[in-house]
Amino acid sequence: MERPDNRSYTLRGARGTPAQDAAYASLWETYGINPSGTLNLSDYFPNSKRIIMEIGSGMGEATAGIIQNDPETGFLAVEVHKPGIGALMSFANKNGSNNLRIIEEDAHLVLEHWIPDNSLDAVHLFFPDPWPKNRHKKRRIIQGPFLELIAPKIKAGGYIHIATDWVQYAEWIAEVLRQSPLFHGGEIERPEFRPISKFEGQGLRKGHKVTDLRFFKS
Repeated sequence: MERPDNRSYTLRGARGTPAQDAAYASLWETYGINPSGTLNLSDYFPNSKRIIMEIGSGMGEATAGIIQNDPETGFLAVEVHKPGIGALMSFANKNGSNNLRIIEEDAHLVLEHWIPDNSLDAVHLFFPDPWPKNRHKKRRIIQGPFLELIAPKIKAGGYIHIATDWVQYAEWIAEVLRQSPLFHGGEIERPEFRPISKFEGQGLRKGHKVTDLRFFKS
């Protein structure tokens, strides 16, 4: 299956702070994965009862909180923003979390080349870029081809959980997933495990409505 030519992300503010750069340099060997072939995820999470991939961990504070509060789950973060990776590793290190691994790459490539089928219990996708302009909607990550790519990687009974503070994007996501025979589900209440990140808090203060959606593999 071909991956869309248009990226579903933009690199904004690619320069990190000295602390983020230092964390990246010193902690990558602890948390980073440099794939060279299909990964055996149990090698990285030998004591985990389940494995969740988070696509786009942002600046890491919310992800670090989820990881710290769920030590029996292995979390594989996929992120392209190096300052965010440094920040996440710094948070995880301070929390004493050892159930985190990170791949620095586009999620499409990670899923296509390195993640084995039936290896993920869930996928988290929190606050993806909504690409609000009509001419940019083809760049939204939630598209039919993406669902076809990700569904085989999720175990039977597993799910994809998406959160967005853009109402029109929530409607788009729900419609794309409802049209797919690969998933079933819908909108859910905001789960307690998901802390409010700085980004989400800014949106809430502006009156944005946050929507959580969970769709299970059919």
